[in-house]
Amino acid sequence: MSNKAVVYNKPGEVEVRDIGYPDLVLRDGPGVNPLNVGRKCNHGVILKVITTNICGSDQHMVRGRTTAPSGLVLGHEITGEVIEVGGDVEFIKKGDIVSVPFNIACGRCVNCRKQDTHICLNVNPDRPGSAYGYVDMGGWVGGQSEYVMVPYADFQLLKFPDREQALDKILDLTMLSDIFPTGYHGAVSAGVKMGSTVYVAGAGPVGLAAAHSAQLLGASVVIVGDLIEERLAQARSFGCETINLREHDNLGEQITEIIGVPEVDCAIDAVGFEASGHGRDAGEAPATVLNSIMDVTKAGGRLGIPGLYVTGDPGASDDDAKEGTLKIRFGLGFAKAHIFVTGQTPVMRYNRDLMRAILSGRAQIAKAVNATLISIDEAPDGYKKFDGGISRKFVIDPHGMVRDRMAASASAHAK
Repeated sequence: MSNKAVVYNKPGEVEVRDIGYPDLVLRDGPGVNPLNVGRKCNHGVILKVITTNICGSDQHMVRGRTTAPSGLVLGHEITGEVIEVGGDVEFIKKGDIVSVPFNIACGRCVNCRKQDTHICLNVNPDRPGSAYGYVDMGGWVGGQSEYVMVPYADFQLLKFPDREQALDKILDLTMLSDIFPTGYHGAVSAGVKMGSTVYVAGAGPVGLAAAHSAQLLGASVVIVGDLIEERLAQARSFGCETINLREHDNLGEQITEIIGVPEVDCAIDAVGFEASGHGRDAGEAPATVLNSIMDVTKAGGRLGIPGLYVTGDPGASDDDAKEGTLKIRFGLGFAKAHIFVTGQTPVMRYNRDLMRAILSGRAQIAKAVNATLISIDEAPDGYKKFDGGISRKFVIDPHGMVRDRMAASASAHAK
């Protein structure tokens, strides 16, 4: 059986190709750690992918800003239908519609037992933590494909309680694999609570998810800063205040205009290592966001940092940044007694509660991030548009299941 997938070729180029139908073994291939080759996964399942999203973290690799090898199958945001079950799987059944946390976690190590599934000790021989279709993460095959193998199914998979309800809300539920928990983790890590004033750096999908999450947690004012006006307009569409950092290089002054003081209670970095300086002529400056959020967060405040930082960036502008060494004003953070929370998001800590918020209608995450459905053959064009700063969260529909369901629903309503 064929299996079309989105594959990274070289900087700026992805293509759709047949990678072959998966089985319950991690085979050798681009990016697969030699110590993981041949790993048997009778605890896993095969999914027919219903939706899989393009993520900003994928874009870092496609831009050539990591050491990702050519041929790497992309995609760590996966929602699908179980079509094959391994012999050691007890509770997940064929036909279940499930969300796949992007963190791959065994459920058995000391970290998984503490809900620190983002730093599982047993899935990546190089370091704690793993993810599908990502560089230096053990080599687990990505899910921007028609079919994908998911290990440790009983532990990891979030089963939706009702199939029809799930398919009706799939554009929201597809965000549970990464972006919604990641944005929510940023807000929780920053200490957002009822009445908080919050600054979110970055109006990409993660920043928009963080802003929506801050609202759900009771923030009184959510301010979003970005360099692209179209993305800021999307933030304003659901009630955020915004600052265009291309037009204004003094963040504190702009915050004062909004809330009357130059500091917020807490801040979220949803940009990461490809940050730019502020102002019209500013270029890349990877420590900009970290330094600016320390500057505008009150003493004793918390900084949530879901934005990605890497240990290897071959496209960086200086030798220090190429190995993840940034010129951060740590003394400022020390003087203001800030608390920093970094690292991958432990998706399983949040995804069940966020699912309930979606199913109840409380959370409107697809609207907040401007979810936009595309076919798998349109994925290369989606990557190009996303790289250009378009304010959309592209959701790949590899089998046309979502498109066909929406068309049938529209036809039924028209009668």
